[in-house]
Amino acid sequence: MKRAILLLNMGGPNNIDEVKMFLHNMFNDSRIISAPKPIRWLISKIIISKRLNSATSNYKLLGGKSPIVDYTKKLIEKLEKKVDADVYMVMRYTPPFAKDIVSEIKNHDEIYAIPLYPQHSSSTTLSSFDDMFKTLKKHKIGAKVHSISEYYSHPCYIASIINSIKKALKDKNPAEFELVFSAHGLPKKMIEQGDLYQKHIRYTLFHARKALIKEGMKFARTHLAYQSRLGPLEWLRPYMDDKLRELKGKNVIVFPIAFTIDNSETEYELDIEYRHLAKEIGIKEYIVARAPNDSDEFVECLVDIYKGMKK
Repeated sequence: MKRAILLLNMGGPNNIDEVKMFLHNMFNDSRIISAPKPIRWLISKIIISKRLNSATSNYKLLGGKSPIVDYTKKLIEKLEKKVDADVYMVMRYTPPFAKDIVSEIKNHDEIYAIPLYPQHSSSTTLSSFDDMFKTLKKHKIGAKVHSISEYYSHPCYIASIINSIKKALKDKNPAEFELVFSAHGLPKKMIEQGDLYQKHIRYTLFHARKALIKEGMKFARTHLAYQSRLGPLEWLRPYMDDKLRELKGKNVIVFPIAFTIDNSETEYELDIEYRHLAKEIGIKEYIVARAPNDSDEFVECLVDIYKGMKK
């Protein structure tokens, strides 16, 4: 029995030349912009014209590419040593796309699709599933497909959050820090239309807080904020910049609660852009914890999810 695990994620530019492709594919995704295709294409052109130069500059600060692919490769290397399956990354907006791995999975008997988004959202989980299932059908791949849509409360995932915060804090006293869980934002109207994302983020926060208490890690306070808003619509609040201004004069540690793999939103937006803002508004110390990436706890989380899907 040949099995394949597909780790699904949004992706990110592998080089500067792919920045435009990344933006084009993202803003032409009907799960991101629900307008009819011709209007979506026009909106995409307008957004790209406004954002391409700044996005390119941001990726140059990160070494000319998104860190997401290299981190995912390290995760796969560890995961493959613990499972009886071949493991592939499948990105939504940049290579490797689902179509790029068809030749490698066409002879597998079973496929296990695991999104690298613990919280379910139409803009991430369903978008990746749309693309994957469309590709499998187009190429007549008849393998049995197993999938999971969320795992925000999985004990090993929660453990990966706690250990990341511990590592970032080092020997500093948690009681002297405000802990901010930063999640990628969504337009408020998507939640009003039934998207589960905000609910799942709050559940994740609930489990993380319980685990912190169990570990004896008592912070001054814990907070939730949302980053990465774009355009004129109202997005989920509180916004990250507003939250940081609220914490002026404090010590702050940030954990990216909506990401399992570090990317431009964590390594540029949180660690460069918001670090600059934190300094500007007078936050005393500003620390950004890493996403789970290839941590042992997160690897065990994926192993356990895979084993549970096989039953």
